[in-house]
Amino acid sequence: MIGRMAPFRFGFNFLDLGARAEFLARCRRGEDLGYDVALVPDHLGAPAPFPAMVAAAEATERLRVGTFVLNNGFWNPHLLAREVATADVLTGGRVELGLGAGHMKWEFDAAGIPWEPFAARAERLSRTVEELSAIFGGPGYPEGAAVKEHYGLAELRPVQRHGFGGHGPPLLIGGTGDGVLSVAARHADIIGIAGTYQVRDEPPGTFRLGKAEEADERIRFVGERAGDRFGDLELNLLVQLVMVTGDRRAAAEELATRQPHLTVDEILDCPFLLIGTVEQMAEQLRAGLERYGFSYITVHSPFMEAFGPVIEHLKSR
Repeated sequence: MIGRMAPFRFGFNFLDLGARAEFLARCRRGEDLGYDVALVPDHLGAPAPFPAMVAAAEATERLRVGTFVLNNGFWNPHLLAREVATADVLTGGRVELGLGAGHMKWEFDAAGIPWEPFAARAERLSRTVEELSAIFGGPGYPEGAAVKEHYGLAELRPVQRHGFGGHGPPLLIGGTGDGVLSVAARHADIIGIAGTYQVRDEPPGTFRLGKAEEADERIRFVGERAGDRFGDLELNLLVQLVMVTGDRRAAAEELATRQPHLTVDEILDCPFLLIGTVEQMAEQLRAGLERYGFSYITVHSPFMEAFGPVIEHLKSR
């Protein structure tokens, strides 16, 4: 039992953009429902994260905005630093930067980026975090001084002084593997547990849902490697399904026909699935906060409305 009773925060993760008016309306609706963060993933064919984040912040009053999560293999640290700093300035310091090692091989292939073994991708992620910390906290680019003086340019910096050694926005690192979670334990302010695992001996990107016992083990793994830092970390849970129903077991029995890796009881105990009434889902999240330490709850945008009453229930108690 973790017993980390941090306040809840709630996020929704965009899977599509839609028309401009639709996107902005969804952002405002999320804010009205009580969400704290609007999040954008980083996949080919999906919205470009940073323009979407700035638009979401502009459309709302208080929503923080973040990447959930960037595919680190797509990004050069110096160019990424510029994007992060620009977005943080334009949103008035509302950015949360989420990073991951990348897991869809086809995206690397399509972008012409070499696909590396998992350990190499985790090491690249660690180097990116270290380089971002050096860029945000360093003296800037002395080589560009003449250009800056000629044009009157100032060195662009993030507004926030939270993550990256106190020089940038909060850093979330998400994943399930040992390599990425080890990097997260060393560097992140927020650690995201997605709950999807690569199926052994299947092509990259073939996933199954994790079980409750696996979530327990991953949290223990992070705690051992984070050491004294662990008590200050925020733990994020990505919910893969929200199903409102008055009969949890019947819904789980139907879902088990599409989840061959999980039994009905494992589905009912799975922290990454919310099934039941609003009250039952709220109680599951309270129990998950105590068992795992998950206080930052994210749902995919198709479940934004269904999960809204759960937020209201939790925030009213």
